[in-house]
Amino acid sequence: MIAVDQILRVPLLPVLAAQGLLVRRKAQLLPEPTGARRGQSGSGPKLRLLIAGDSSAAGVGAQTQDTALSGQLVTHLAPHFSVDWRVEATTGHITPDTIARLKDLPKQRFDVVVFALGVNDVTRATTSGQFYQRQAKLMALLRARFTPRLILTSGVPKMELFPALPQPLAWVLGQQAARLDRAQAQLAETVPELHRLPLDIPVEPRFAATDGYHPSPAFYQLWARSLGDQIIAHHT
Repeated sequence: MIAVDQILRVPLLPVLAAQGLLVRRKAQLLPEPTGARRGQSGSGPKLRLLIAGDSSAAGVGAQTQDTALSGQLVTHLAPHFSVDWRVEATTGHITPDTIARLKDLPKQRFDVVVFALGVNDVTRATTSGQFYQRQAKLMALLRARFTPRLILTSGVPKMELFPALPQPLAWVLGQQAARLDRAQAQLAETVPELHRLPLDIPVEPRFAATDGYHPSPAFYQLWARSLGDQIIAHHT
């Protein structure tokens, strides 16, 4: 059954295209943060951590990796583990891009994989069926190549809440994001290692980067804490 927002995309297409172009230009102004994308930190049992995905996994919205998702997650985990970590993420990546990137890594063991994907899949009009199949392919790759005990994601963001998105674009993308999120939730029921965490962060200006599209360091801190608590609980 075709949803209302999908029906209305045709008459709204000129408006949606213009709004999308303006948002894309503004969002692309923010660079990926500087700093190391792999390293070791902390003391205790060894924990091998891979962070993969799109611009949020890369930390866009923060100036350095220390204040991005990777740095704040490692900081949260370091009192409990000796964390051997790396980031494999690029702005604009969709699920097939991440699959291709991870295929280039040597086969190795990661105890935990954290991935952030979905926003670009939404903006490129990926259907829920395509997203399910592509995410299933990603899960198969992660399990076969890296044998993680835990795969973590926070699901597809609620794009209707992004400050940078005007109406009706916010509504249309929000509806599409919800469909892809439901597809991922269905997939999670079939993959024992995959855990999806709710990311219930208040809609406040301080949690958005200057472009109104990417997370701020304050958002990354709360996100990292949520992920880190799940990792600690799973490994203790």
